[in-house]
Amino acid sequence: MNNLEKYRPYVLALLRITAAYMFILHGTAKFWEFPISMTGGNGPVGDSMMIIGGVIEIVGSILLILGLFTRPAAFILSG
Repeated sequence: MNNLEKYRPYVLALLRITAAYMFILHGTAKFWEFPISMTGGNGPVGDSMMIIGGVIEIVGSILLILGLFTRPAAFILSG
C-alpha cells in the first residue's frame, strides 16, 4: 500500500477537478446553453430555482477547481 500512497494527492486532485468540471458544464447549460440546451433551444432557463441552482453550480465549481474553500463549496454543491 505504501507504493500507492505517493499518488494520493494527484488522484484526489483529479477527482476534485473532474467533479467541478461536471458541475460547471451543468451550470453553463442553464444560462448559455453550452454544451447542451436544457430548454430545447428556447433560451436560458426562466425558473428562479433553476437560476439559483445554476449560480451555485458555477460559483461552487470555480471554487473547487481553484481549490479554495473546497469543503464548504462541496457541502453546498452536494445538497
